[in-house]
Amino acid sequence: MSVLILALVTGAVVGLALGGLGGGGSVLAVPALIYLLGFSPVAATTASLIIVAATSLTSLVAHARDGNVRWRTGLLFAAAGIGPALLGGLAAGRIPASVLTVAFSVIAALAAWRMLRPSRPAADHPVRPARAAAAGAGLGAVTGVLGVGGGFLAVPALVGVLGLRMKAAVGTSLLVIIINSLAALVTRTGTADGLDWAVIAPFTGAAILGAWDGKRLATKISGDRLQHVFAYVLLAVAAFMLLDGLF
Repeated sequence: MSVLILALVTGAVVGLALGGLGGGGSVLAVPALIYLLGFSPVAATTASLIIVAATSLTSLVAHARDGNVRWRTGLLFAAAGIGPALLGGLAAGRIPASVLTVAFSVIAALAAWRMLRPSRPAADHPVRPARAAAAGAGLGAVTGVLGVGGGFLAVPALVGVLGLRMKAAVGTSLLVIIINSLAALVTRTGTADGLDWAVIAPFTGAAILGAWDGKRLATKISGDRLQHVFAYVLLAVAAFMLLDGLF
């Protein structure tokens, strides 16, 4: 299979995850870029931030039109993560590739475990600034170091910590992803020179189209079923990356 076809196929899958679940795109994008498209771990995490930020922006428009974005909550949550994302981006280039791979696999496994846990019903309620800031800072640090937009962690945090309903959490997480990804990218300008834009461009285009399909898919399939399918995929990816990083 040619590199172009691989980029288009994997990009579409990443877009489906982002559009349907409000996150998870980068957790698939990074291993795809490394193992299928030949990127180094550092280049893959940088490229992932570009791909996920662009795709999330188009998805955000659709979710905002449906009234599923809590702008104040999302901005507060993301603002707390900007500093940690910047620091994490600076640190990423100094971390050995094997350590990045293992750390990424652990985060993916934790996200999968969180998705498989029974969801608790939540209702919108006033946001506690301290809780939002603490959760946002932790998410920003993960984004900066591992090159993930953080949606797969932001959605559970927005639901479990801040009490948003699932649809609002999915839409709001896209705003958080964009801000965190752009902040992390600011400190990764030195790694952008070695990126293969002939792969990133079609990957991003396919992801944007896939995100629209993902949003439509989310209206036809229950959120719990989508999360469970995605969680099992994440577990498989995490296991493979952990073995690769350790051995």
